[in-house]
Amino acid sequence: MTKNSSNTLQIAKIIARELKVADTQVVATINLLEEGSTVPFIARYRKEATGGLDDIQLRNLSERLNYLTELGDRRTTILKSIKEQDKLTPELEKQIHATETKVELEDLYAPFKPKRRTKAAIAREAGLEPLADKLLANPSLVPTTEALAFVSNDNGITDLNAALEGARNILIERIVETPSVVGPVREKVWSSGKLASKIVKGKEKEGAKFSDYFDFDEPIHEMPSHRALALLRGQKEGVLKINLDVPHQANRPHPVVGMVMREFGIANKGRPADSWMSDTAEQAWKSKLSTSSANDSISRLKEKADTEAIRIFSRNARDLLLAAPAGARVVMGIDPGIRTGCKIAVIDGTGKLLDTDTIYPHEPRKDWQGALATLAKLSKKHNVELVSVGNGTASRETDKLVAELSSKMPELKLTRVIVSEAGASIYSASELASKEFPNLDVSIRGAVSIARRLQDPLAELVKIDPKAIGVGQYQHDVDQNALARSLDAVVEDCVNAVGVDVNMASAPLLARVSGLTPALANNIVAFRDENGPFKARTALKKVPRMGPKAFEQAAGFLKIVNGSNPLDASAVHPEAYPLVKQIAEKTGRSVQSLIGDKAFLSKLNPKDFANETFGVPTVKDVLAELEKPGRDPRPEFKTATLQDGVEEISDLKTGMKLEGTVTNVTAFGAFVDVGVHQDGLVHISQLADTFVKDPHEIVKAGDVVKVIVTDVDIPRKRIALSMKSGNAENQRSRRA
Repeated sequence: MTKNSSNTLQIAKIIARELKVADTQVVATINLLEEGSTVPFIARYRKEATGGLDDIQLRNLSERLNYLTELGDRRTTILKSIKEQDKLTPELEKQIHATETKVELEDLYAPFKPKRRTKAAIAREAGLEPLADKLLANPSLVPTTEALAFVSNDNGITDLNAALEGARNILIERIVETPSVVGPVREKVWSSGKLASKIVKGKEKEGAKFSDYFDFDEPIHEMPSHRALALLRGQKEGVLKINLDVPHQANRPHPVVGMVMREFGIANKGRPADSWMSDTAEQAWKSKLSTSSANDSISRLKEKADTEAIRIFSRNARDLLLAAPAGARVVMGIDPGIRTGCKIAVIDGTGKLLDTDTIYPHEPRKDWQGALATLAKLSKKHNVELVSVGNGTASRETDKLVAELSSKMPELKLTRVIVSEAGASIYSASELASKEFPNLDVSIRGAVSIARRLQDPLAELVKIDPKAIGVGQYQHDVDQNALARSLDAVVEDCVNAVGVDVNMASAPLLARVSGLTPALANNIVAFRDENGPFKARTALKKVPRMGPKAFEQAAGFLKIVNGSNPLDASAVHPEAYPLVKQIAEKTGRSVQSLIGDKAFLSKLNPKDFANETFGVPTVKDVLAELEKPGRDPRPEFKTATLQDGVEEISDLKTGMKLEGTVTNVTAFGAFVDVGVHQDGLVHISQLADTFVKDPHEIVKAGDVVKVIVTDVDIPRKRIALSMKSGNAENQRSRRA
């Protein structure tokens, strides 16, 4: 450990407790991370060190490590500040060291935090703190009598009211800076508070989409992510006014005021100062604590909602990135359009652009026959197998055109697929697309992207900002830094789970490989262009700036097909090649003959080959990889069959049975594209005949499903679908 070892050990203990794993596993992982190892590398190739922690555990560990490290740095700063004020007691120092959250730490620091000149500070300067202390300590005293002694023109206190008001300000500040008050009050508001919303007068029409929240309330700690984010967006847009309070009877003391009174020993026993002290506690709530605790709880709700929304977004992004690839087949991509025409791009099995064109089958030209002729010509010329149609404007009309071509010319054997074009326009106008296709029109670049994302979704989607993939839930409302971190981690995990053909991959794809930077990825491509395909993984060491650490991290994920060493096409790391050689020698087989011989390999006992260098987990992984070297973890490619004649939302009728593709999965259900330019919602209650806690248990983005239309609201563009039985044949088949 390179940093403060005692702090790191303390952090490791906390994380180990949270993850329910051994301290040694966390310490080993922290050491690997500090040495520059990536999560995918650690998850796959350092199982002995981490005790087999998986990528999800490692991501959580990394996030918590960052948080607790920041907490430790802030703790050091706070301790230094209080010490410099000569106010650091052993008890306070112990409390500060025991904190595990930033909120708890800031609560303890609040009384010592340098602050602007407050009303309480002015009152203390005027010498009113003894008055406040006396009234708090002895409620039998008469406030006005005690205040007389503090009235003086010299200190600016000209009457009794000023003296008592100053004393009250001192006590209010003391109350709101007492951790034993602030913490419990915050928790009370969170656990018992109700968040209510009302429509802002005159915003009814403008805010129609928030109509569910025009007169709404719900316990804040029970509010699901999607409702919380919708409510907060409504407030941000000026449509909704929200309020958070703990329910209480109007003629009874507020429950939080009672908490404050108990903590400070305030009670209504009929003593002279009791009423004044009770009013002080109430004002502390109304003027300070109610606002701060509401803000804290709403921030907590937002953070909780963000976490859930980011989790869902990341899970959907993972599903799309790991969607089934169509593989090395010739694809025609069509970016549909009306006035500007449909842009066409044909790519070969490697993704190389072969041909482009533009057709105008729709308004205003309506050159349907000319469009059919062009599609037929391109299909014949390049032996097109798949037609990938973007799901934007005129997608169904364009799909109908391709369907007619297939009907008239079945010998072409075309398979048509409507794919999401989310982010295609962003890629088209990007610097990357400009470099890749400098002489190609922006709109044609979009057609290339639409074709390639069918051929290999992962390789194409890595070129686009993950936030533009279009599978989020209020993605623009959540913490953008946290979202970016999570999505980057998802992309990295997906790329490394599949592996990359180093002789085929683009620089953006290579840049997502463990240990590779964008600059190093560009160097690999440049070296490949200059020297030809890599024949062995060892040749990667000749790439400029490919140092030992980068090679160690990346090598296992970079595959070389048909190279000089058959193991280079597998996920076996070069550092484990001696282990494979040892297995071959012990079994009397050649390395080449071992590869793919599942029957033989499955009979081997990993313990027989484990040693000090390679433990049983590594031996198991190597044997599994030798059984199916270079296997792609992605599912088999399948497509949805959209119903002819159902092209607009107005074509839908209740009871219709349709097939569609899941485009997005949220906490409240799944959205399905049935080919009418508007996704339908299968509410969580309609996903299955049994209770569903998490929609992801039933479907994921990219699944091909059968649904029944249960309701159509054309004005609001809402389609309700069901996957319950009655749709008995509904067995999802995965395309992604």
